[in-house]
Amino acid sequence: MKTRAAVLYEMGKPRPYEETCPLSVEEVELEGPGPGEVLVEIMAAGLCHSDLSAIDGSRPRPTPMILGHEAAGIVREVGPGVHDLRPGDHVVFSFVPMCGRCVYCVTGRPVLCENGNRANAAGTLLSGARRFRNASGQPLHHHLGVSAFSQFTIAAQESLIRIDPEIPPERAALFGCAVITGVGAVVNTARVEPGMSVAVFGLGGVGLSVVMGARLAGAYPIIAVDILPAKLDLARRMGATHVLNAREVDPVEAVRDLTGGGVHYAFESVGSEQVLVQAYQATRRGGVTITIGLPHPERMFSVPAVSIVLEERTIKGSYMGSAVPRRDLPRFLALYQAGMLPVDLLFSRSIQLEEINAGFDALARGEVVRQVVRFA
Repeated sequence: MKTRAAVLYEMGKPRPYEETCPLSVEEVELEGPGPGEVLVEIMAAGLCHSDLSAIDGSRPRPTPMILGHEAAGIVREVGPGVHDLRPGDHVVFSFVPMCGRCVYCVTGRPVLCENGNRANAAGTLLSGARRFRNASGQPLHHHLGVSAFSQFTIAAQESLIRIDPEIPPERAALFGCAVITGVGAVVNTARVEPGMSVAVFGLGGVGLSVVMGARLAGAYPIIAVDILPAKLDLARRMGATHVLNAREVDPVEAVRDLTGGGVHYAFESVGSEQVLVQAYQATRRGGVTITIGLPHPERMFSVPAVSIVLEERTIKGSYMGSAVPRRDLPRFLALYQAGMLPVDLLFSRSIQLEEINAGFDALARGEVVRQVVRFA
């Protein structure tokens, strides 16, 4: 079949993207689903900094590639061997397909799945297949097993979680990355307890989801740090008790002053090694620093090694919120439906696929939190 898609042929084009058009919106060929695969019509796909990192080259990916990894859709066809999904099911994508067989899957850490992450790095589905081709017959890579910037896509059944069809797709899509990553970092990685202090450095979709998760966990105080007043205002609406503009104050000193020595948990969601060091410095003795952002693979950071021992500090990575997606997506969606996660506040606007380059300009400028491409 044919489908409209946004294809990245070359990383690192300069901004403004509305003029240089790193994403080419074109008609491409899509094969039908193979064994264990599913044809999904994308109803909504979020524009995320992880996509922007592929566009600007800070997270190298094989090209040409159809980007998009945060999405919700409807199953239209299933391949041989698919038993848990059927046409008409509403689904959210997991951007790590979980094979269920490797050591990480069987020990309860499926976001570290060896086979899923190997396929993601190669730009293929879990089977190793690529199902897209452009008009000249050139194979196109998949992005994290999703490729949501296409009206239709093929995904492994292991990439899909069935959801309540009553949830609006532009809200459901946000659970596939922003919410599961941010809330999951609080409840799964850090396991924040009521009354523990939290600081969140960086208030994109993931950072704001950390704020939501900290409020859900009963943390106090919840200190939100950014350089954009609009995002600080939004953080207050989502549960932050204090906000700090890092352009106006030294955030490390301010956090330590507010908490009498530093927070129990600091979350870094910028993807900057410098901000990671700030987050570490903002914790108290025995504190835990959770890093969520994805810097360029060549970036390094340093902290006083002795402080890790003498002060029993911890630095932890959190990928996809250390989630078990089949467990966590349904419960986070239920909390949203119960009014306990204000996910609606993450939503900035809907755009058409043809507006996607301008949309990434707005994201890069920090003007929006989550824009969503709507196909229907």
